[in-house]
Amino acid sequence: MRNFKQLALVCCVIVLSAMKSDTKSIYHQGWIDFNKNNKKDVFEDSKAPLEARVQNLIGLMNVNEKTCQLATLYGFARVLEDELPNPKWKQRVWKDGIANIDEHLNTIWNQEKTHTKYAYPFSTHAEAINKVQKWFVEETRLGIPVDFTNEAIHGLCHEKATPLPAPIGIGSTWNKNLVKQAGEMVGREAKALGYTNVYAPILDVARDQRWGRVLESYGESPFHVAEMGKAMTLGIQEQGVASTLKHFAVYSIPKGARDGDARTDPHVAPREMFQLHLYPFKRVIKEANPMGIMSSYNDYDGEPITASRYFLTELLREKYGFNGYVVSDSEAVEYVYEKHHVADSYKEAVRQVIEAGLNVRTTFRTPESFIEPLRELIANGELSMQTIDARVADVLRIKFKLGLFDNPYVANPKEADKLVHTKEAESLSKQINRESLVLLKNENNTLPLNLNKINNILVTGPLANEVSFTYSRYGPAFNPSVSVFKGVKNYVGSKANVAYEKGCDVVDKDWPGSEIIPTPLTEQEQESINAAVKKAEQSDVIIAVVGEDDKRVGETMSRTSLGLPGRQQQLVQALYATGKPVILVLINGQPLTINWENKYLPAILEAWFPSTAAGEVVAETLFGDYNPGGKLSVTFPKTVGQIPLNFPFKPGSQAGQPGKGPNGYGNTRVLGPLFPFGYGLSYTTFSYTNLKLSALKIKSQANLKVSVKVKNTGKLAGDEVVQLYLKDKVSSVTTYESVLRGFERIHLKPNEEKIVEFTLIPDDLAILDKNMNWTVEPGMFKIMVGSSSVDIRLESDFEVY
Repeated sequence: MRNFKQLALVCCVIVLSAMKSDTKSIYHQGWIDFNKNNKKDVFEDSKAPLEARVQNLIGLMNVNEKTCQLATLYGFARVLEDELPNPKWKQRVWKDGIANIDEHLNTIWNQEKTHTKYAYPFSTHAEAINKVQKWFVEETRLGIPVDFTNEAIHGLCHEKATPLPAPIGIGSTWNKNLVKQAGEMVGREAKALGYTNVYAPILDVARDQRWGRVLESYGESPFHVAEMGKAMTLGIQEQGVASTLKHFAVYSIPKGARDGDARTDPHVAPREMFQLHLYPFKRVIKEANPMGIMSSYNDYDGEPITASRYFLTELLREKYGFNGYVVSDSEAVEYVYEKHHVADSYKEAVRQVIEAGLNVRTTFRTPESFIEPLRELIANGELSMQTIDARVADVLRIKFKLGLFDNPYVANPKEADKLVHTKEAESLSKQINRESLVLLKNENNTLPLNLNKINNILVTGPLANEVSFTYSRYGPAFNPSVSVFKGVKNYVGSKANVAYEKGCDVVDKDWPGSEIIPTPLTEQEQESINAAVKKAEQSDVIIAVVGEDDKRVGETMSRTSLGLPGRQQQLVQALYATGKPVILVLINGQPLTINWENKYLPAILEAWFPSTAAGEVVAETLFGDYNPGGKLSVTFPKTVGQIPLNFPFKPGSQAGQPGKGPNGYGNTRVLGPLFPFGYGLSYTTFSYTNLKLSALKIKSQANLKVSVKVKNTGKLAGDEVVQLYLKDKVSSVTTYESVLRGFERIHLKPNEEKIVEFTLIPDDLAILDKNMNWTVEPGMFKIMVGSSSVDIRLESDFEVY
């Protein structure tokens, strides 16, 4: 027995030595011997056809290896306990590989457990990712590389990467070229750090202003969202990084905007689903070919999306042509059993989602929790190997497209220090922040402020000296940030005195209950407001920075009311009572019902959730170094009682109540938006002339060219967003009053004019007819061009025959 043990030990040493030898020799000129068999297999041949490589590799895989390609391993401090590989990994399920590792070593600003020495300097992270990748390539049987994924809607979610404002701010730029550059920046930084796939952009159409994730959406118009999302996707993928779109599908309109534990029951009719909520996905898939999709955890009409063959296979792949791989949003698989109750066990939920078309389960649970029941289902004959192979093929196909089987490592980790958060990237970030600002009111040209006429300035409000809103769970950590107070103080320098007083907190202790049952100010709250008023009385102008913070908006944080939370309105009203001009700067993640503020205050600047340059860009805008030109991508209602109130809308659906005539029985509702879709002012003015159409009659499959001349008629250089709307005058089904079908942001010097051109294609004219087919119907259409959805300057009709 002893001799046998010695012999076994010798054999083991020989095998290990051979493995080490093989490992050293797997790297050859022009190819890597991933499966370590000393020959170039088809899947290892970069010149072989893509599909041949995929099928060859699948043919070499066993069940354990296949199932491992269908799950995510969440990175360090989420699920993975280790920063770098160690011997324990040989006892975990990923010894047979893994589909992707998410957010590994990235550092999340407000989650201390995720902070790691391997995130920064950037080269340190690239080297660490290479070590993890090296383990999978060299220590697993087939050496299948990992797809390293990360979040990226606010810029790459990594320590000190270049930050971006919240997507609702990005959407407010209406600048497709700038958004594409942002995508290129995100992709370049991801690639340099070793991430090969980023979860961005979000294509959810924000139709309920109470929803907490409005700030993470580009806006409420499907055309606008599609244009922004297309630009971002193209930019990311031009850098050789996969773009994974979120959240498919019908995710952004949960009942009553309740998206916490609810996350179900969107009240959306089928035609509305296709025309509004699926439109951006359909277009971006067709025009930008994203490599990833994240399936949402809601249901639609009782059918959980992630367990729906219709949504994930028939619609997404067969109709829209998606050819990437689908990951689940957190808990989407688990909800099939735990929340939706359409499966009698978790194992049955696993079976349903794989059959439906899900490729990779992604959530903050161990990959074993998905892979083990998956293997049982296969062993029991409840899932066919044909289905498994198809799901695995989708994952491998993207890994091949990303070049992971040709160059699995970051080629030059040291380069990351030169490529991530460069001066050029920081400049781009600031420009996006600038262009996201929307001027909502500017009575009597209150803005820009003239420093030659101001001696004392008060910057007040709960968000005046705060920077937490400049960071995001989905964005970079630890970048230096400038508050509005600091930004104003730095800008003004010695030219005027700048004082600060907080005035009040963002919310009171009884909030949000105090929105329903108001409570009197406490003595301390009154004293805080009084302190701000005292300084206001000694000032020439007051800059009040109010709104919401990062604890009031975001995922699972929908609101009941949309007024300024807490005691902020009382603060603003007390400031106004001093008789001094009050400039309102809004920091918020969703439209606010600021009716009193709009009526009485002379100037309002919407800043949304800017990134770390917040104070700098707000200051230079208030004092005129920058002329704001952003436009609202969401409608501001006057009250939550008007919701749903958004663009586009059906004829009469947002109309008033007649005071006379048929059914003219009274006036019981507040009507109209506070600020409409597409709205935004400037320090200058623009004229629109010379609207031209290339034809007044076209056939249904012809293009139509539209041009308009826009001139800066004011005294300052500025940006205008030229918007084109289309109205189908008579149709077989009720269509929207008008739809956005083109926009361009242009910069004009005083007296400068430009001709802005648009091309309408047949899809722009198409509607879903009575048979739910996309059709361009004959008839009359109206072209409307202007500065917002209601500020239409020029119109012209044309006929389709």
